[in-house]
Amino acid sequence: MNPYPAEQSVKAYIYYDGKHYCVRCSPIDVFTQGKTLDETVKNVREAVALHLEDETNRKGLPKNPPILILMETTLQRVA
Repeated sequence: MNPYPAEQSVKAYIYYDGKHYCVRCSPIDVFTQGKTLDETVKNVREAVALHLEDETNRKGLPKNPPILILMETTLQRVA
């Protein structure tokens, strides 16, 4: 069970731009990308941790907040 309320989580929105998987975070201003989903998740964890090292960037978040990862995808018709 998540010990933090939703407002104390970093939301990471992943989308594919045709070349890379891109991530934009909220409520903090973090953007990163990767060639694979695994690389992208690794990069977002690292980018969020680096961003939150500076306490002025925390926006009320705990020191090590959970990251809620959401991914945008298209539906494909199943035959």
